[in-house]
Amino acid sequence: MIEIILLIIGFVLLIKGADLLVNGASSIARSLKISDLAIGLTVVAFGTSMPELFVNIMASIRGDAGIAMGNILGSNIANILLILGISSIIFPLSVTKGTVWKEIPLSLLAALMLGVLANDHLIDKSEFSGLTRIDGLVLISFFIIFLYYSFSIAKRVEGMDELVPSKKYGMVKSSLLVIIGLIGLALGGKLIVEGAVYIASALGVTQSFIGVTVVAVGTSLPELATSAMAAYKKNAEIAVGNVVGSNIFNIFWVLGLSSLIKPIPFQARNNIDVSVVILSSVLLFVTMFTGKKHLLDKWEGITFVVLYVSYITFLIISY
Repeated sequence: MIEIILLIIGFVLLIKGADLLVNGASSIARSLKISDLAIGLTVVAFGTSMPELFVNIMASIRGDAGIAMGNILGSNIANILLILGISSIIFPLSVTKGTVWKEIPLSLLAALMLGVLANDHLIDKSEFSGLTRIDGLVLISFFIIFLYYSFSIAKRVEGMDELVPSKKYGMVKSSLLVIIGLIGLALGGKLIVEGAVYIASALGVTQSFIGVTVVAVGTSLPELATSAMAAYKKNAEIAVGNVVGSNIFNIFWVLGLSSLIKPIPFQARNNIDVSVVILSSVLLFVTMFTGKKHLLDKWEGITFVVLYVSYITFLIISY
């Protein structure tokens, strides 16, 4: 019981730590005369992926590869089916042509690349199957290309400035917020990984299962809050862009950096989750052409949520 309580505390520390880090770093960036647009694309964008990153770093250091891989796969599935589903139920999400033809396909490419890079045993009969440090460098290289693309289109995206915290603090307080945020992220990530390992052992399921379900949903809460609020404010492009961008971040940046720290083994069973990530991305792309063009309707959002519940139910039954 104590481990479950510590897991919950870990999520609170993780989410609050990311929030403090973003607030402090944004304030420092403002003091350095950096534009809100640049802050939104760097500090805020990285900040929403910090929970996944710190959980993965802790899992990689501990050698809990199942949680590291499951966390990212589960987060990406939850981002599309659960978060976009809920957001479009709040308000139908219209999407720009650039997001439809460039960003959604790029998130699909990221998922396909992960499937190829992680399945060494299927391609060259290698004894190790997973993400090596070389794979990590490849993923981070694509992440740099994605950042360049993001800066090139950012000025055309309305509402980007709304994501940037409005408060500005003194340099000392800003620095303290960053330090406290990092401590919260590190401690929260540690508690989550330890709690997830304990729950997996107690329930007799794999670490990957806990990573794909409990850990993934917990670390996706910042994206849910951002996208749901954007949908409520009827800022659809930010709602969809936040989710699609987060999925690209998770694979290219988080898994890339995690595998550089320590190679991440890949279990054959994870191919089910990779397939769901790919199918979710394809489904998101297809829904842009059903009903009203380039719009995620409420009924499509309900379908997404039902599919997510069905996926989780399948995982529970299969385990």
